[in-house]
Amino acid sequence: MTADLGTASVAAAYDRWAPVYDLVFGKVFTQGRRDAILAAEAAISPGANCVLEVGVGTGISLPQYARSTSVTAIDISAAMLGKARARATRLGLDNVEQLAVMDAEAMQFADDSFDVVVGQYVITSVPDPEAALDEFVRVLRPGGQIVIATRIGANIGLRGAIEKALMPLTTRLGFRTEFPVSRYEDWARNSGKVELVENRPLPPLGHFSLLIYRKKPA
Repeated sequence: MTADLGTASVAAAYDRWAPVYDLVFGKVFTQGRRDAILAAEAAISPGANCVLEVGVGTGISLPQYARSTSVTAIDISAAMLGKARARATRLGLDNVEQLAVMDAEAMQFADDSFDVVVGQYVITSVPDPEAALDEFVRVLRPGGQIVIATRIGANIGLRGAIEKALMPLTTRLGFRTEFPVSRYEDWARNSGKVELVENRPLPPLGHFSLLIYRKKPA
């Protein structure tokens, strides 16, 4: 079995997850999602309120945004996005401007389009995380912030060994277990376009973190 992720395989995996995703992952990531949305709202500058959420899934986070915040959201899975559309309609979320099936590595938005870009538990699921992160930066206005809730792999010790051993299985499920924080550090350094604002642990079990980056002025 391969430890590689492909765009089609990830989309198919999350199409399969769609009927049960909220039941399996909804409560597990409640605090992390809440912290990410609070950070995103705090990052919005006066007079600016345009947020992009990448990997919105079934739209669990959509009701948590302030109604004054204009939200655009994308996901690679049409089935997951269908759930998000139904949720937005059911709850009357008029501030959700657009929900679109789109590849995080090749987004169909102009440069400098958004004030904040949010990615919740998505970076470890895309085939090329660094390419997706570069896209986050491209569509973000200078001075804007990227808010990422993410799994952080141990990379060493027993936990690191377990994460590596599980990779062939978890990639078939649509995500990576082996993903050290050094990948974010290397990406930010090589990009040269962002600076780290915050890195703090998220529940559960300290295996996740909230990372916030600011796009440097042009």
